[in-house]
Amino acid sequence: MAIFFTEEEVAALLPMEDAVAKVQEAFRLLGEKKAVNRPRGRVRLERLVLHVMSAGSDALGYAGLKAYTTGPSGARFYFLLFESGKGELVAMMAADRLGQIRTGAATAVATRTLAPREATRVGIYGSGWQARSQLEALAASREVSQATVWSRDPDRRKAFCDEMTLILELPVSPASRPEEVAAESEILVTATSSKEPVLLGAWLAPGHHVNAVGSNALTRREIDELAVTRANVIAADSVEQAKIECGDLVAVVEAGKLSWERVKELGDLVAAGFTREPGAITLFESQGIAIEDVAAAKVVYERGREQGRGRKLDV
Repeated sequence: MAIFFTEEEVAALLPMEDAVAKVQEAFRLLGEKKAVNRPRGRVRLERLVLHVMSAGSDALGYAGLKAYTTGPSGARFYFLLFESGKGELVAMMAADRLGQIRTGAATAVATRTLAPREATRVGIYGSGWQARSQLEALAASREVSQATVWSRDPDRRKAFCDEMTLILELPVSPASRPEEVAAESEILVTATSSKEPVLLGAWLAPGHHVNAVGSNALTRREIDELAVTRANVIAADSVEQAKIECGDLVAVVEAGKLSWERVKELGDLVAAGFTREPGAITLFESQGIAIEDVAAAKVVYERGREQGRGRKLDV
């Protein structure tokens, strides 16, 4: 009998520290060829888009798929988790918070892998839903001494900084200009839905690590061509998926300034124990992939079952 978990239950059962640990394990398994991930597919109707993505790993013990719709009334997310040995549906859950948390966790894993270990100053472009979990994940996975934030709306920017300062108990300050974020930070995150770059390569300095989170559509570009070409190491959570929908990279490849052979799989770098060169600029392009959902859903289901949470479904 499957168990259904609400958004509130998912949030309660998936602390960020546990999400980071399990998502890191999932990337290691991908790099060791012990997990399978399939890119997101989209069905486009006149007023609705259906998005479906799937993955699984015997080592994790589960396979699963996320299906969500976007349209005039907003977005709705659901995840199905199957036990890998028997194929039994064991859980179904609302998956908006699941996606938010695991995307932050993926950034934390990429930062652990690619950024200088001593880097403590974080810069965020964006002050919305996803920016929150990005900063929470970084604070949960390393010592963060300060965070600097820029977004287009000054009121939302200040409100975000005030809120996150209270939640994380560290100084989170608004920047008056976007270039200030890069100047004051070592770890950079772009978490926007922008169609035009918000982070320019001219602002990067040796040692910077960039997590580009929002460019999972060809119409979106959060960083400019120079930011891509200046990077000494470029990684994606899925190169296969990046070729389909990463606006940041596809545009540079089409311009003849980048080859896909230069883009590494994050899972391969995690599994190999990547060591960065001093002064290197590193870039992580996050598309948001299904194996991250499977890893996070495993935590929700197993903890929820232990605690007697959720509602049983007769399927």
